[in-house]
Amino acid sequence: MNSVEHDIANLPSGPLQRGLTRLSAFAIAVAGAAMLGLVAVQGWQVFARYVLNDSPSWTEPVTLLLLSSAMSFGAAAGVHEGRHFRFHLLAHALPPVARRASEAITALVIVAIGGTLAWWGTRLLVDGLDIRMAGAPLPQSISFLPLALGGLLMVLFAMPQLAQAFAGGTAEGEG
Repeated sequence: MNSVEHDIANLPSGPLQRGLTRLSAFAIAVAGAAMLGLVAVQGWQVFARYVLNDSPSWTEPVTLLLLSSAMSFGAAAGVHEGRHFRFHLLAHALPPVARRASEAITALVIVAIGGTLAWWGTRLLVDGLDIRMAGAPLPQSISFLPLALGGLLMVLFAMPQLAQAFAGGTAEGEG
């Protein structure tokens, strides 16, 4: 386990953290199911096109929805597990106060990005609900639903990390 995973693993393990861990496991399951669905849909697309010579029109929009789901829920779970992109080697080379500031800034950036995805994903979803997608019996904006939910999960998963950074606690017990 690297040091970032160690930091995340040492968040206080109260009922909230256990609930968030279960929610993260659910997000991973959704992302995994979306990846399996993506393989199945693309497999059917190839079979239908080259064997049956009858390419279905619904596979492209469904593929985009599944890809968006896998990406969004996987990214959100990555925030909870501490596997998101960050320069943890630099952060751990800093003195304790600067390290906590770095952790707070990281969490704030994640909250800002997640909040933006949730807000605009929801706005774009609602704006296109009454427009039907070409090729599939779905709303045109349905691919924004995973972005909105993934952004919300990113915010939820980053909040305990932000609170811990502001409280001054770290995995190594500094501060």
